[in-house]
Amino acid sequence: MSFFKKLKEKISKSTDNVTEKFKEGLTKTRDSFSGKVNDLIARYRKVDEEFFEELEEILIQADVGFDTVMKLIDELKLEVKRRNIQDPAEVQSVISEKLVEIYNADEEQSPGLNIQQGGLTVILFVGVNGVGKTTTIGKLAYKFKKEGKKVLLAAGDTFRAGAIEQLEVWGDRVGVETIKQGEGSDPAAVMYDAIQAAKSRDADILLCDTAGRLQNKVNLMKELEKVKRVIEREIPGAPHEVLLVLDATTGQNALVQAKTFKEATNVTGIVLSKLDGTAKGGIVLAIRNELKIPVKYVGLGEKMDDLQEFDPEKYVYGLFAEQVEQTNE
Repeated sequence: MSFFKKLKEKISKSTDNVTEKFKEGLTKTRDSFSGKVNDLIARYRKVDEEFFEELEEILIQADVGFDTVMKLIDELKLEVKRRNIQDPAEVQSVISEKLVEIYNADEEQSPGLNIQQGGLTVILFVGVNGVGKTTTIGKLAYKFKKEGKKVLLAAGDTFRAGAIEQLEVWGDRVGVETIKQGEGSDPAAVMYDAIQAAKSRDADILLCDTAGRLQNKVNLMKELEKVKRVIEREIPGAPHEVLLVLDATTGQNALVQAKTFKEATNVTGIVLSKLDGTAKGGIVLAIRNELKIPVKYVGLGEKMDDLQEFDPEKYVYGLFAEQVEQTNE
């Protein structure tokens, strides 16, 4: 049974609308990537070296990343040889299968969030300005509140003008309290206040914003280390997650940011915002393969519930939706 067939069966059993969100959210990438793959398949009668060279180019244009593309092409060549595939149309299903395998390789970390049952969960958000960090915090607060959890926000970005107010607006919109101090105050002091407030209010989740300046990496490292020290001192084992928010529309630049933040702090997961706004959705695979950090959430639209847990199979379905739906093997 082909991977498309398996995927079609799995998707048809799904009762939620998340699969549809992945399909809609990845429209730009699918139109660009699948369109080029379809065109490639239509032009070739057999799977040869030239076919793979053109496929390599298409994958690089989708921002899958050079190292990841080389790995994928090598694995595809082996699989095509092993299965004795002659017809280029059969390669599509194998591509999708290998994309999921590459994403799931070396899966030491849990794909979901490390939520503490019966205690306070502290989630620290890092990332440069303009990537959608505040929006991500607001949407996650909405998600947790909808699940019946008591949520607090910590306005730890005291550096950027308007950052505290922006977080407060989201807090008011979602109906959760924002713990803050004045602009320019010590972020570690804000975290201390927020943890005390979370303890006294018996909160389940504390979502902590941080400053996103990258101009001086040394300052960034020192600030994040200090913030983490305060959190750890007050709650041993916290923060339970350090989520790096990246803007998918920046492509390879997001990968550079991820490398910098990985050096500065122990990033446990990625939130890839604005995935619906780019034709280069292959960046998900580049991040996963090159940095070995799981993508935990993706932004698939503007709505409050368009921030979704990342699922590699639903992602691949989003890339090849038409082909999956048309398969009838």
